[in-house]
Amino acid sequence: MTIEHATFGAGCFWGAEAFFREITGVVDARVGYSTGSDGTTSPARIEVVQVDFDPNVVGYEELLDFFWRSHDPTSLDRQGDEIGEGVRSAIFTHSANQVGAAKRVRDRFNSTSDRPAVTQIISYAGMEIAADEHQRYIEKNGDHACSVSR
Repeated sequence: MTIEHATFGAGCFWGAEAFFREITGVVDARVGYSTGSDGTTSPARIEVVQVDFDPNVVGYEELLDFFWRSHDPTSLDRQGDEIGEGVRSAIFTHSANQVGAAKRVRDRFNSTSDRPAVTQIISYAGMEIAADEHQRYIEKNGDHACSVSR
């Protein structure tokens, strides 16, 4: 089995992790923090979910479609009740192919949306894994108010 990685900032990382774990072809997910800027905004420590997936079962562009539907990509530094730079909408790309796919899917979103996406597309440079109590948080503690839509 081939495994690839995708890393997304979609607001509350607890909700994003639970959301992505439900997708067939996702074999694992973990939450943490990545720092990044797309060159037009200041760097921020962003809550992220990193997804391990089998590209023979679910493609990266399919994961991007789930990402766009899971949160409000038009809201800068805010997802639901969560406010601050840490809940920025961001895609951390792991390859040139992911950069191209992220831009295509963002452009497709923008072509049908009344408001443009503020989602940053950032080259992945690493991730600080969150503490154990944050991993599988919703699975362990039940559903909590979280910005991710299902």
